[in-house]
Amino acid sequence: MTRKLFGTDGIRGTANTHPMTADLALKLAQATALVLNRGDHRHKVVIGKDTRLSGYMIEPAMVSGFTSMGLDVILVGPMPTPAVAMLTKSLRADLGVMISASHNPYQDNGIKLFGADGFKLSDDIEMVIETCIEDDLSDKFVAPEKLGRASRLDDAPGRYIEFVKNTFPRRQRLDGLKIVVDCAHGAAYKVAPRILYELGAEVIPIGVAPNGTNINRNCGATHTDALSETVVMHKADIGIALDGDADRVILCDEKGNIVDGDQLMALIAAYLQDRGQLTNNKLAATVMSNLGLERFLKGRDIDLVRTAVGDRYVVEKMREDDIIIGGEQSGHIILSEHGTTGDGLVAGLAALSVLQSSGRPASECFNMFTPVPQVLKNVRVTSKSVLDHPEVCKAIDATSQKIGDKGRLLTRPSGTEPLIRVMAEGDDAKTVEGWVDEICAVLEKYDTAELQEAV
Repeated sequence: MTRKLFGTDGIRGTANTHPMTADLALKLAQATALVLNRGDHRHKVVIGKDTRLSGYMIEPAMVSGFTSMGLDVILVGPMPTPAVAMLTKSLRADLGVMISASHNPYQDNGIKLFGADGFKLSDDIEMVIETCIEDDLSDKFVAPEKLGRASRLDDAPGRYIEFVKNTFPRRQRLDGLKIVVDCAHGAAYKVAPRILYELGAEVIPIGVAPNGTNINRNCGATHTDALSETVVMHKADIGIALDGDADRVILCDEKGNIVDGDQLMALIAAYLQDRGQLTNNKLAATVMSNLGLERFLKGRDIDLVRTAVGDRYVVEKMREDDIIIGGEQSGHIILSEHGTTGDGLVAGLAALSVLQSSGRPASECFNMFTPVPQVLKNVRVTSKSVLDHPEVCKAIDATSQKIGDKGRLLTRPSGTEPLIRVMAEGDDAKTVEGWVDEICAVLEKYDTAELQEAV
């Protein structure tokens, strides 16, 4: 069966429109409570959120749903997604919930679910929850005396701050570094500047004035112009940009040049390998990671294990193959020694540790490889099944054969939108763009043909 609600990273959509309504949030909480029941003990769930206005609608709806099923709820307020994962495990809760649409604009919201082990739920469990949502659960509600209670964990930020600081080498400090940190007016707007300050850095914070509607607006990991400009203006040593829920990070060097997730993974992997700490000499990354990263790793005898898009799939592969570092080009970096999901602050501190150890400026330290030209275009379609059309399959096969070992071609449906994403990369930018345009034209042609046949 195909999941209808869950995408590659939980449920996501426009706030107050299906599926991101209070009604659905309540039913989701009830269904999840039922599916993840682990016995007769008093169950509890940790709920965090980012700074979106719609969080005030989704959060109480989920509290109502969980308490109606007898679960106690621990509210932690605006906190990064990885903090919710960590607290779920630390507090021995049965479930963790993060209300966030990550890097999306404030109009959107989403719900991510974590198991008792701090890992995101599997596709199979999400499918069972979806099925359960459609059922009438009224006969599963608990008796009045067994209703759950809700409480607030006031020291949640302090717990997470200490957790992140403890991932930094004990004898190392950030003294002497001037750091710009862009919190995207999101979940880390309080904790990120404090962590860097307490480790000794001179901190210039931006994106730390959330008002419910400015999250990710022209700031953060997906809009890095403000970060680069501020770094250059203040003559800072480095810039760190987080997204709305702080599970991804993008850096910039002292010259304002952007450093993406591929460069960060190359940096940290090489550092760990040099110290004999890179387990199995492997790194996990998605099919979107640049061919330049693959070539760099191959030159160091490090195997790049590719996965489907989504940090959850990276984590699954890391657990399966005992890999300690993985991530995405977009800045989701997972260091399994420290966490169960992407953590922008933990990954950022790992990069800062390498920078301090090197004694070199960021522009030299972080330039690990030269990316090959990569072109990504989206084709809006009426049906994603157009990918199965014989002529589309034929065109993709022909282009792939033409590319050979000179590059890569990737054609995949979006997990959240009616789009087909076409990506290609190779050593010549113009040639790469030609490959992508060929496939896009075929998709548009046969999607239109299928639409006409349907009419």
